[in-house]
Amino acid sequence: MKKIITILLLFLVSGCTVVRIDTSNLDTIVSVVLSKENTLYNRVGQGYKYYVPRGVTYIDTDDLNDKLYSNGNYYYLYVDAISYYNDKEEEYEEKDDVFYSRKISKEDGFDWSGYLEIEEEDGLYYVEFVYNHAKIETVVSRGDLNDAILNSAYILSTIQFNSEVINLMLDEEYFTNREEKYEVFTQNDAKENVFELEIYEDD
Repeated sequence: MKKIITILLLFLVSGCTVVRIDTSNLDTIVSVVLSKENTLYNRVGQGYKYYVPRGVTYIDTDDLNDKLYSNGNYYYLYVDAISYYNDKEEEYEEKDDVFYSRKISKEDGFDWSGYLEIEEEDGLYYVEFVYNHAKIETVVSRGDLNDAILNSAYILSTIQFNSEVINLMLDEEYFTNREEKYEVFTQNDAKENVFELEIYEDD
């Protein structure tokens, strides 16, 4: 059976260059989108801004946590201003027991370290994408998986921080008593509730 390759034309900010991305391949999506310098933004938060791609809708913000929506799926964006302030590098070991696991590192030519991990359970795919001092989590079907990675890569790669605002927030003890809420990059195995939550919301 002949493999069908979907080609998506994307306008990246390297002038008005048209870049063709094979969106059937997760490695290609990550490599191409994260390797391009993109300073577009259309969403401004407290101490940060980023680009919301066409087809994605901003829903709400709770502190530094944004909720987005696209094609029946919710995306949860967590902006880690503390790791940005401390210039903390993300550490990750690739796994063999999940659907997809990829370490993203500066040694491979990327601007920031991070990772993309996807777990499959009962036909749903839990996506955990960390890059540029931020993290996106979502649960999608197989048919929406590549679009979710593409959207997430765009959002994460375009995040820009406002150092002055973040410094002011920290000086005013903005994060006092919020340590637990902002430990979003701590590895844990408590993901089964996310699957249940997404199923419940769809019902």
